[in-house]
Amino acid sequence: MLFNVNIDHVATLREARGGIEPSVLDAALIVEKCGCDAITVHLREDRRHIQDDDLFTIMKSVNIPINLEMALSEEIIDIALKLKPKQITIVPERREELTTEGGFDIVRYFDKATSMLSVFAETGILLSLFIDPDEDQISASKAAGVDIIEIHTGEYSNSSTSDAISFELNRISKAAIKGKELDLQVAAGHGLNYSNIAPIVKILEIEELNIGHSIISRSVFVGLERAILEMKKLVEVL
Repeated sequence: MLFNVNIDHVATLREARGGIEPSVLDAALIVEKCGCDAITVHLREDRRHIQDDDLFTIMKSVNIPINLEMALSEEIIDIALKLKPKQITIVPERREELTTEGGFDIVRYFDKATSMLSVFAETGILLSLFIDPDEDQISASKAAGVDIIEIHTGEYSNSSTSDAISFELNRISKAAIKGKELDLQVAAGHGLNYSNIAPIVKILEIEELNIGHSIISRSVFVGLERAILEMKKLVEVL
């Protein structure tokens, strides 16, 4: 299973003071040092954390792939085409949200999305859609021609009762199976932490995890390298 670390919230801390610390590049280099498979960053239209310079600097300085999370915005698409990361992941954005809420609705925005995604044809960039664990969304993703679906695990992560957790795990598992049946690569992410990761790792159809906030939170107390390695161990052992 591929393990990608999202370093957005290192930039969140930096932007809280408007200074230069902590360094997003230093975080990226630590992710690489820890043997992770990719660095995930979300360049939002409102630039609330990751900035354009962060992306260009990281791309020049690390040797592991970059997974660029982004909205279907012409401005961000132009940046992605210039940078040519290994992978882009399309996510929905609302300026008033604290973090990404729910998956991209490819069923509703199919025509617009496929038209805008067509500019990535022949670039060699892997295309991923961050979607809810719903069969219609998965089928539409396949029809849109993407390579990867990333299953939104937020509802699972926010569930507090055993029945709700079981229900959401079942949805995620069914979605992962559907994705593999359609010959899509299957990833998962959002809200995953050291306590809830085990059942997700056990879903064999999931090939990639994108985890950020819980790792950065843990790093406040133990340091970033240790926080990453602790999560990496959980992902690899189970």
